Amino acid sequence: MKIAPIFWECESRPDIDLKICHTGQHFDKQMSDVFFEELGLPAPHFHLGISGGSHAEQTGKIMIEFEKILLVEQPDVVIVVGDVNSTLACSLTAVKLGIKVAHVESGLRSFDRTMPEEINRIVTDGISDLLFVSEESGMKNLASEGVSPDKCFLVGNIMIDSLVHLLPGIQRSTVASKLATGSQKYILTTFHRPSNVDDAGYLSDLLLFFKELSAFGKIVFPIHPRTKANFEKSGLLAELSSTVCLLPPVGYIDFVALQKDAFLIVTDSGGIQEESTWLGVPCITVRNNTERPVTVTHGTNILAGTDLRNVIDEASRIANGEAKKGVKPELWDGKTAGRIIDIMTDILR
Repeated sequence: MKIAPIFWECESRPDIDLKICHTGQHFDKQMSDVFFEELGLPAPHFHLGISGGSHAEQTGKIMIEFEKILLVEQPDVVIVVGDVNSTLACSLTAVKLGIKVAHVESGLRSFDRTMPEEINRIVTDGISDLLFVSEESGMKNLASEGVSPDKCFLVGNIMIDSLVHLLPGIQRSTVASKLATGSQKYILTTFHRPSNVDDAGYLSDLLLFFKELSAFGKIVFPIHPRTKANFEKSGLLAELSSTVCLLPPVGYIDFVALQKDAFLIVTDSGGIQEESTWLGVPCITVRNNTERPVTVTHGTNILAGTDLRNVIDEASRIANGEAKKGVKPELWDGKTAGRIIDIMTDILR
């Protein structure tokens, strides 16, 4: 979702030769291939096939294989997005070869270093040459860390480019109508963070939470493979299936359509906080922190913490018509990729 707008923008500029490298970190077909298809992306020019293993194993293997590509291709710049292990690994590899790095979605901070993503963000920002920022908090974070303002650019949210571009297809999606909810309101939920789904005790609490939450509407749960495996291992999957409407992972278009038509979203995801803010749908985030504070200060997001009783209380208020009204943040207009490529090409020339 973050690479596609950059690809679309470069396709219209014949002086730019863009090649896509898929590390393989997200290897499930429903979590990877379907996104390439729906976003109109070509097959990756390079596929490293790296998946599984510890953080160190994954990062190291990506670096080894990505270095081979860079030594042959000798690109002018490597663009990395987000905060996953691939982001960190490819940034480190490029910098050590003297190749410029542009980081899209720079400056986001949860200030929680127990999150692997936070370490990836900090290190990637520290070594990148061009830092493209999605919200004002990111500019302030980078300034406080001593990053030169000459390297930092507030360009808007690249995720919203994909949403705006594919909005006609999203509006045509029939996924919500196939849920047979009729006039009943539904709640869309996602849980996949290790801190939430790797503990058997918390999974039991989550099951009880779903039963209570269902008083406010049917629960639709596209379940992440990791989450499903943990529920299965804990012997709770059958009971979960009888409590909520379980779906396999769905493609980008159908998932955003599910967000658009929900009356409430409950999630521990980062990107969903942004999409729900743009769509104007109430969102409760089951985390103690967020690296996207603009979704709380300007958007429809409520940071409820991991105490599920707090989540029920917030859901009750929303069900009673007390949802907060949000606004779209600055530069979340679907034109971020154009601003990124304009700035990057000007500097590289």
